[in-house]
Amino acid sequence: MSDAYFLYHSIGMYPGKERDLSDHLSRFAQVWGRPDDGQWGWVLPQRQRYIDRWRGILNAPEGSVTTCDSVTQGLHMLIEALPERYLQGRTVLVAADCFPSNHFLLSGLAQTHGFTLQTVPLRQGASWVEDEDFAAAWGPDVGLALLTWVSSTSSHRVNLDRLVAHGRAMGSLIGVDVTQAAGLLPFDVTEPRVDFALSTSLKWMCGTPGAGALYVDPALTAECQPRLRGWFSQDNPFNWDITRFSYAPDVRRFDSGTPSCMSALASLPALDWHAGQDHAALLAHNRKLTALLFAMADDLGLTLATPRAEGERGGSVMLHLPEKLPAATVVARMRDTGVTTDHRGQTLRLSPGFVTTEDGCDHLAASLRGILAG
Repeated sequence: MSDAYFLYHSIGMYPGKERDLSDHLSRFAQVWGRPDDGQWGWVLPQRQRYIDRWRGILNAPEGSVTTCDSVTQGLHMLIEALPERYLQGRTVLVAADCFPSNHFLLSGLAQTHGFTLQTVPLRQGASWVEDEDFAAAWGPDVGLALLTWVSSTSSHRVNLDRLVAHGRAMGSLIGVDVTQAAGLLPFDVTEPRVDFALSTSLKWMCGTPGAGALYVDPALTAECQPRLRGWFSQDNPFNWDITRFSYAPDVRRFDSGTPSCMSALASLPALDWHAGQDHAALLAHNRKLTALLFAMADDLGLTLATPRAEGERGGSVMLHLPEKLPAATVVARMRDTGVTTDHRGQTLRLSPGFVTTEDGCDHLAASLRGILAG
């Protein structure tokens, strides 16, 4: 049953998604398959509209957002473009509950870029890294700190105001991975001001894979010289003089060759749908349903892996399952009853959103109760 969909930490659905996606991709096929010269005149403005949608989500100024394939790729683009003084001989700080892909990237870049990667650990038995532990590890040696706004394994939300203020006092560059809450919780790259931000169009944005977004503060952009550069890195991509390359004055310098557009085009219907919604109502709907999930967890005697306080969490409720019940088995059995969710280890991840209903939450509770009872 679609109203028992709890996978907004992963893919994300909205009413009419299949129809909208099919219609838009059919329109692309009509344009791209027509034997004339009108293709780029339609495709590039569509890509720009995608970028502008993300600017709205992030409250980012013009010329500060571009596309990337993923958060990992966007982070790589940024790091490769930074002047050496930001990283050489300094520390890059991350939390142990960051998205693992980002950690894989940073650990691989540490030696080649001459920085030390410091990972702030979880306390024994904890489900997330405490803000005070992250701040305690954040000294003036930190050249760059990557904050995970909301954790994908606990839905814990960091106190951005506090951590960004601390980072400014330390003189660090500050980046934020906003993926796990973008589109549900309000986010503003200027309040507090961050140096860069990253997301994909999946999860609460309900888009498609490969459709990422990279925001870079204009002041930092002016210092960056991306190593991967090409004709679209220029202010005028149609400069054909191979002896006269110069970077675009804005975030377009992070573009390189002919831009990949398909994922952005495919995600546009979802971003358009989202832009037309009452965002406060979407969040209120989530909060109403997560309250039901907290009550269910208490009733079933399951341990929470998510903070209860609204200001300390994203849109998910994550639960520790008993070791005697393998999480993969629980997820498979719930799938058989029409409940869509997933797990990480023994943590059951539940994220109710736009198509989820109170009846869907009741159905989840009944299904999980039966599985726990054996």
